[in-house]
Amino acid sequence: MSLKFQYNKTSLQALEKQLNIREKALPTLKNKESALRMEVKIAKQKNQKLIDKINRLIREEDNNLRMWKEFDSSLVSVRDIKLKYRKIAGVSVAEAEEVSFDVEEYDLFNSPKWFPDGIKTLKDMTRMSIERELLEKQQALLEYARKKTTQKVNLYEKVQIPAHEDAIRKIKRYLEDEDNLAKAAQKIVKARQQNSQEAIS
Repeated sequence: MSLKFQYNKTSLQALEKQLNIREKALPTLKNKESALRMEVKIAKQKNQKLIDKINRLIREEDNNLRMWKEFDSSLVSVRDIKLKYRKIAGVSVAEAEEVSFDVEEYDLFNSPKWFPDGIKTLKDMTRMSIERELLEKQQALLEYARKKTTQKVNLYEKVQIPAHEDAIRKIKRYLEDEDNLAKAAQKIVKARQQNSQEAIS
């Protein structure tokens, strides 16, 4: 999309003002972009650590696979997830502050003695899965914001600022040419007037 402007001082002032706004905003946008890039990297690392933790827990429980077949997973269900929101580089993201569970009653005497540990493990796995899901959403939001900011930086840096500078240059040249033509015309008129006065005298 080409920049529309007129060859006059009003248009020149408006373009200079718009250019000034973009030049002042560019460093802020670049800082935001690098902050978002860093936050995306941190979110990826956190997510990977959580995945590793979940996999480690699964490997530990692989030995108890036969026991888990006896376990009734419907004993534990998520009652509520309390979220807290915080801003990261201007992007609002959700984090799990607290996950509360409902645990169904079961017969302590007729159930295997490892059931309480099984309930704790299931709660831990569920909590980590919820955290992982939120981290993935956080990562996606930050990545989206980073891409949008990068696009804006590129738009300002490679398109709008050069277009404004070019338009300002063209208007200034035009106004200078117009001024020079006006001065030349005045000189010609003055010279003609002098010639006609000299002819009269």
